[in-house]
Formats: sequence, structure tokens, C-alpha cells
Amino acid sequence: MKSVRHAFTLGMLMMMVSFASVSQDNQLTAQEQADGWKLLFDGNDLGQWRNFQRSDLSDKWVIDDNAIKLSGEGGGDILTKATYQNFELKLDWKISQAGNSGIFVRADESGKYIFSHAPEIQILDNQRHEDNKLATHLSGSLYDMIASPVESHKPAGEWNQITIRLDHSLLQIWQNGIKTAEVKIDSPRWNELVAKSKFADWQGFAQTDNGHIGLQDHGNPVWFKNIKIKELP
Repeated sequence: MKSVRHAFTLGMLMMMVSFASVSQDNQLTAQEQADGWKLLFDGNDLGQWRNFQRSDLSDKWVIDDNAIKLSGEGGGDILTKATYQNFELKLDWKISQAGNSGIFVRADESGKYIFSHAPEIQILDNQRHEDNKLATHLSGSLYDMIASPVESHKPAGEWNQITIRLDHSLLQIWQNGIKTAEVKIDSPRWNELVAKSKFADWQGFAQTDNGHIGLQDHGNPVWFKNIKIKELP
């Protein structure tokens, strides 16, 4: 009987821990609030987001299990209604098997596509997606410019944590606690990286001082949660 009670107690504790973990998603601690962090998604409301070059949001971007989910192809790229110049952004992402997506910074709407002028932090199923041939195309990379370390990668279906800090054009990226990129936009190194990338002839690439945060529709289901931002002086 004692072993049954022990198993029941252990099971209840595990359920409580699991519930506590879920309940903490999409929330700010008191310290985060005091430090100036703001949620870009609270688990219930998509009101801070809209589609690229539109005023509304496609119904293929939905709320699923406390996360923003692209439920299918055709949802279109989305961006924050607000723009940001110097900031620190944190979010969790999860990609479907053989999936592809991305996070954009300094996105504007003067180009044909959201990626016309916006640097991208890659989201990818590194094992299965066909765009896995180059190291700079794997998850956590500054797309086609700086490759992320292998130790920052997780398999598709697992949650990943991203931090992006853009402070007076110094761009730093961490994935799962490991720094994946650091470069100052418009520095000699940046210009060299751009010249060797697909963006070499893209007029206006990363030239805005501020812009929107963007999330990519690459045709595959992808989830985002715990999206929070702190503006820097």
C-alpha cells in the first residue's frame, strides 16, 4: 500500500511540475517587468502581429498549445506592428519534421519580400530539410553569412531558445545558450560577409536603422512562444 501511495504522490508532483512549466509560458517575471521587458505574445492574443504588407493577419497563423503556430502553407510572413532599433529579443521556436522557417530583424516593407532587406536567423530541421547542405543555412545561423556551432542544434520537434541582441548595429545571436553569431552591421567584416553571400547584389539589405521583427512562412508548420523584447537605449 505504501508503494501505491508513493507512486500516486510522485505522479501528482510530476503533474504539478508540468502544469507549472506550462503556466509560466508567455509571462514576465516581476524582475523582467522592472527591467523593461515586454511580451510580443501572451498566449491568448495575436494583436501585436500582422502580415507583411497587410493590415490584418491570416487565419493560418493560429494559437496552438500556448504558442503561435503557422498551421499550413499560405499563411504568409508576419511581422510586429511596432518597429525596433536597439533591442534584445528572446523567443522559443519549434519546427516540424523537414521544416524551414526564420526570424527577421530590421524588416521593412519597401521591398517585394520580407527578406528583401532583413537579415534572417535560420530555423530548420537540420537533418531532413533539403536546405541543409551549407553550414550557414542550419538553425541558429545568420542565414548565408555566419554558421552556428553544431552544439547549438536540436532535432526537429524540440523547443529551442533564441536570443537576438541588436545594439547600435552590433548583432549578437545565441541559440540554446550558445553564441552563434556576432558582427557589427556595416562594419568591414559585415560587408565582406554580405559580398560572399546571396545578398551581395540586394539593394538596401540591412540598411534601415530600425525595423520590424518578422516570422517566416516557408510552407511548413512552426511554433513560437515566450516572445519577449526589451528596448535598449
